[in-house]
Amino acid sequence: MTMTIMKRFLQEESGQDLVEYALLLALVVLAAVSGVGVFGVNILGTWTSLHGAVSGYLGS
Repeated sequence: MTMTIMKRFLQEESGQDLVEYALLLALVVLAAVSGVGVFGVNILGTWTSLHGAVSGYLGS
């Protein structure tokens, strides 16, 4: 009886799609976080440069 239950459990595929979507979502989130980390430094440098150029005109 235990062997029959174990075979049915191993052949069950109803939750497989959910796991695949969760892994895909985790991969997309990881890529987005890495992109922000890489480009964040460049954006900060550009923003600082822009602030320095504009601050003279605005009187700040």
